[in-house]
Amino acid sequence: MLLTVVGQAFSAAGYTLQERPAQWAGGLFRFVKPLEDNLSAFIDFQHLHYAEGGPSRFQVILARSDQPNPAAYSRHPRYARRALSALVVSDFGVPILPSADHWWTFGDVTQLGKALGEAGSLAVAYGMPWLSGDLVPPSG
Repeated sequence: MLLTVVGQAFSAAGYTLQERPAQWAGGLFRFVKPLEDNLSAFIDFQHLHYAEGGPSRFQVILARSDQPNPAAYSRHPRYARRALSALVVSDFGVPILPSADHWWTFGDVTQLGKALGEAGSLAVAYGMPWLSGDLVPPSG
């Protein structure tokens, strides 16, 4: 479903889904794009599945790093790691999501498609340009 909703836009922007079945089984789906200066841009979709009672959810984490694991510490001056929701709501001041610590929730396939569409659109509009350095949040 993830590739159906965001795959074409992410691919057009130069991002590829890492082939990591063990990570996929744990709910982590990582897109990566090589950047200049020995850096890579990462867009992680972290899915938490709740089989009984509650809705499933996912969050999107963005990272720019010189490390193969974007969660690993880096001393690179352009290293950055941020939740997409925090970037949009807190850094850019766009109140399109309920909070800076937003998790997209869904209870069925239709809701999942809508949630992925919203998250994917925000990743393309804010996340990708921020990762490349082409879009910087306003200061002050």
